[in-house]
Amino acid sequence: MSDTSYSTFARIMHWSMALFILSTIPVGFLMIQEGLSRSLQNSLFIYHKNVGVLILVLAVIRLAYRGFRPPPPLPDHVPVWQQRAAGASHTALYVLIIAMPVAGYVRVVAGGFPIETLDAMGFPRLVPESKPLAETAKTLHFYGSYVIAGLAGVHIMAALQHGLLKKDGVFSRMWPPVRRGAD
Repeated sequence: MSDTSYSTFARIMHWSMALFILSTIPVGFLMIQEGLSRSLQNSLFIYHKNVGVLILVLAVIRLAYRGFRPPPPLPDHVPVWQQRAAGASHTALYVLIIAMPVAGYVRVVAGGFPIETLDAMGFPRLVPESKPLAETAKTLHFYGSYVIAGLAGVHIMAALQHGLLKKDGVFSRMWPPVRRGAD
């Protein structure tokens, strides 16, 4: 029987990114609400933008790692339809994990706003200021936020089903964050 668990590096990347992504979703929805103090709203925007950059960097590292070390196969007892559904949802999550920060970056830079961490590092602005481009990216980022929140919810529910109800070893492929034994 082949090893179906993830490496410690893959686990740490997964759980780190999960925490960052799951923190940016409510912050993103909260920061655009009316009635917040300007200082709180600014702090939320700064957090959201800069964590978005971090998520993009981690996603690129994670995808490069997956290229060198593909994920282990699901256990044989998982039905084929669930394997396909898991593959499709993981692909959609990866697409959104890249697309959301890119759309956010384009929205901010094309809108003429700062991204504090990148600006402090002297990172060049990769898109010109453009109101139409900023509005398009804002719309994509806004609707994408609902899609990624929904997919994350489905992912979490599937993980909980495997970990708490079925107890079939699928959840333990990624938990705990540090793998016990040799990697």
